[in-house]
Amino acid sequence: MAMPQILAVLILCAMMAMFVWGRLRYDVVAMIALLASLVAGTVKPDEAFRGFSDDIVIIVGSALVVSAGISRSGVIEAVMRRVLLRLRRLRWQLLVLVGSVTFLSALVKNIGALAMLMPAALKMARRSRHSPSVYLMPMAFGSLLGGLITLVGTSPNIIVSRVREQMTGEPFTMFDYAPVGIGLSLVGLVFLQFAHRLLPRDRRATASLSEAVNISDYHTEATVPEGAGIVGMTVGDYLGAVDGEVAVTGLIRGGARRAVTLPDTVIETGDTLLLRGEPNALERAVTKLGMELTRQDAAAEEGLPADKIGVIEAVIAPASLLVGQSVGRIALFDQHGVNLIAISRAGHRMTQRLSQTVLAAGDVLLVQGPIELLPERMRVLGLLPLAERDIRLGGVRKQLLPVLILAVAMAATAAGLVPVAIAFFAAAVLMILTGAISAEEAYEAIEWPILIMLGALIPVSEALQKTGVTDLLGAWLSQAAMGLPAWGALTLILVAAMAVTPFLNNAATVLVMAPIAATFASQLGYRPDAFLMAVAVGAGCDFLTPIGHQCNTLVMGPGGYRFGDYARLGAPLSALVVLTGVPLILLVWPV
Repeated sequence: MAMPQILAVLILCAMMAMFVWGRLRYDVVAMIALLASLVAGTVKPDEAFRGFSDDIVIIVGSALVVSAGISRSGVIEAVMRRVLLRLRRLRWQLLVLVGSVTFLSALVKNIGALAMLMPAALKMARRSRHSPSVYLMPMAFGSLLGGLITLVGTSPNIIVSRVREQMTGEPFTMFDYAPVGIGLSLVGLVFLQFAHRLLPRDRRATASLSEAVNISDYHTEATVPEGAGIVGMTVGDYLGAVDGEVAVTGLIRGGARRAVTLPDTVIETGDTLLLRGEPNALERAVTKLGMELTRQDAAAEEGLPADKIGVIEAVIAPASLLVGQSVGRIALFDQHGVNLIAISRAGHRMTQRLSQTVLAAGDVLLVQGPIELLPERMRVLGLLPLAERDIRLGGVRKQLLPVLILAVAMAATAAGLVPVAIAFFAAAVLMILTGAISAEEAYEAIEWPILIMLGALIPVSEALQKTGVTDLLGAWLSQAAMGLPAWGALTLILVAAMAVTPFLNNAATVLVMAPIAATFASQLGYRPDAFLMAVAVGAGCDFLTPIGHQCNTLVMGPGGYRFGDYARLGAPLSALVVLTGVPLILLVWPV
């Protein structure tokens, strides 16, 4: 290997190690990789920022704005509300929910489609007395499969299309992915209809709390004011007085936590009790003997009557600004005018104080604040409500307009009238001009870390090709696959992409894997189309962990899932994707 190749491989390996390490955000890792490539000389200074002007960045950013416009129109919720009211049997409920999120994910960003339908699924779980876990993970997996159907369904498809254009001069078009994507989606839909039985049945179903749903095992804290009825009682007496509806997980006295909280511990004025239970039980346990929830003074400080203060449950989205922040550091009330009353985290029994808790994607929060301001504050914070939203006002015409804009954009690209980047950029602008989404909401809808990562990694990916690393890796792979039939070589690429994706961002996986797969195909004397399609399918099908894709993370808290639950349903689905995906790809894209 020549020195430029060695440096490029070292940068690639270091980048992958940092992705797996997970301490730095993926966009920061991408910027470090670009900077290292500049220092090493594998990327020239005049090419360093060319990735930010690439069509990929424009398409992804515009598609996010269009997706947000569709989401905010309320038309999807309006249709689903009427349909779901008529369903009683679990089989039909699953079919409609998973089928709907799969179809929507072909048109809008898959996490947006999932977020739109999660409240409906949770409401159905309460009405049917089923656990939310029966619905949510199949819906998350369905959203991933739906993203395989169109060019804009998921960012890996856009990147693969670009690599094909570099290799052959022709990109994949809007619906080139559809034959394989629809086939896999139908197979997955049938599987998920029955395979939900693989999920554990010990996850508690949700119950209502005001306008929101209820997750068990919330953790909160309450202080003991002077004169409260609880003063002088022991912890055991208190638990007896509240009929054991909550658990006392700790006691703070004088700013220090007591190492052990025994039943005979006497409660004093100024103590802070750490409590665990469901929201309604926590509320009764706190108010019955005169305690006060931490920061439950929003009504007084805002000058609002109690009926103007609302409480809602919401899940932290993966892109939320709260992820990685401690509760004490973000000062929600001081900065945003809302109180964090309690936290629930699937699979974890939390023992630390609220102020010391570091928030993570998928955590479910109980948030209190002025009713009129809660929706806007939740949007700013990146919180998704776990209750059906009210349909936006503006009439049917205004609701359908964003859908019409999206349909025209997709039809124009499918017919070859305009390039994808132009069509979706125009659609995003029309969303703003027609009022489907405000300019501020459009900027908030764009996931800037994704765009930064793409812009930074495109030159790094090109450096692997220019230094000959992709040719070298392709030759090694072709030697390993020597003697394998075409389906065996294709399976190798599909499984490799599927195995890498849980540890890397799926877009980063494609930026690295797609050029290698194309070179691998040419080394074996095959056309690259099938192998590029295999990379797209593998990168889009991460069913094994809650951290590999945002959709999996989003349902972890509301569904009450644990880390290992994903593999129970995801491993057989992954095997099914390989077994059906390889023949489908070869049928549609002969090698």
